Order: sequence, then C-alpha cells, then structure tokens
Amino acid sequence: MSTYLITGANRGIGLELVRQLKARGEDVIATCRSSSSELNSLAVRVETNIDITSGDSVVKLRENLNDTRIDVLIQNAGIAEFNSLSNLDPQSIVHQFEVNALSPLCCVQTLLSRLSKSAKIVLITSRMGSIEDNSSGGSYGYRMSKVALSMAGKSLSVDLKPRGIAVAILHPGLVSTRMTGFTSNGIQPKESVKGMLQRIDELTLENTGTFWHSNGEILPW
Repeated sequence: MSTYLITGANRGIGLELVRQLKARGEDVIATCRSSSSELNSLAVRVETNIDITSGDSVVKLRENLNDTRIDVLIQNAGIAEFNSLSNLDPQSIVHQFEVNALSPLCCVQTLLSRLSKSAKIVLITSRMGSIEDNSSGGSYGYRMSKVALSMAGKSLSVDLKPRGIAVAILHPGLVSTRMTGFTSNGIQPKESVKGMLQRIDELTLENTGTFWHSNGEILPW
C-alpha cells in the first residue's frame, strides 16, 4: 500500500482518482478547497480549505501531514478559461498561469520534505499545451499555462532525479467533466483515470519527464 496525495480531489478527475485508488487499497489523502458529498462518501482522509494558490494554505497542509510520507503526489487542481484573440483577458491569462503552472510548482517545492524515498510526482497537464500539436489556435491562457506546467515538470524531472524522485507529465484525454462542459465528445473519468494510473505505475527514473497521454501515447512538445 502506498500513500497518494491528490489536489483538487472533490470532483471530476480528482474524485475519480480517489475512487479508483481507494478501491485498489491505497492510502489516499484528498485535498480541496471544499469537500463534496461524493468525496466524503469514499471514506478517505480529506484535507479541506487547501487552496494551492495560497502559500500559507500549502504550508498548513504540510504541517497537517505530520510524519506522513507521500509516495505519489498528484497535482490535479486546475482551471480552464476561454481566451480568444478577439477577446483577450490578460487578468484571466495571468490567473490561469498562477493556478495551472506556478502554484503546482510551488506546492511541490513546499511538500518535498514530506515525500518518501523513490516518490513519484504527477502533473496533470493537457495536450492543449503541446506546441507541435496545436492546429486549432485560441485558448491562449489555458494553452500557455499548460506549456508552462509541462516545462516545470521537465525541469523537476532533471532536478529531482538525483533524489530518486520520478516525474510524470500526464494528459488525461478529453474528459467529460464540469471543466469541459460535460462534452459529449469526451471519454468518461473512469476510463481516463484507469489509463493514468497505468502510466503512474509504469513511471520510473528511466522514463521520468515524459509527456504522456493517458492511453500510453508519448505526446509531442
């Protein structure tokens, strides 16, 4: 049994991660700003009032962990706001950078002392952060923030390899959740998370820093 800490765990992909990890017997710490009835029903440890954009909040989380050691840290919390070229909103773009890229990096740095030896770090990014794969344009803030998150993950994979810590940069697929407006074109969270957990299980120091699709495909930068 390993200990997993998941941010943004009250709904969507985060909630499904908690559900599947709990079902296979892992020890799960679910963090979120506010819990949900679905999360509470899973009977795992829930840390509420955790906002990854607040340094004090993440320090509080670290203190609440006491001597608990995290084997897998999954940075799942994120936002998506639409920014077209004709309707740019600089404040929205900056906010997405803060939530999607800077805060996960700072959270990792704050929680490093609570990671176990040979721990794993997982950053939930997006294929929309692939420069080579961008054929539709738009979504400036979201795309730019996810490129930044992937770069942070690549640097973390280099910097933490000597410590024995591996890093995965994961695209969950187009998933039908509230963030995507429950798109009919997406896969269900259950399918996405099943694939992501396979990628996490396969993560080693040999493949650290890889940009993966949940289905196992290696994505272009």
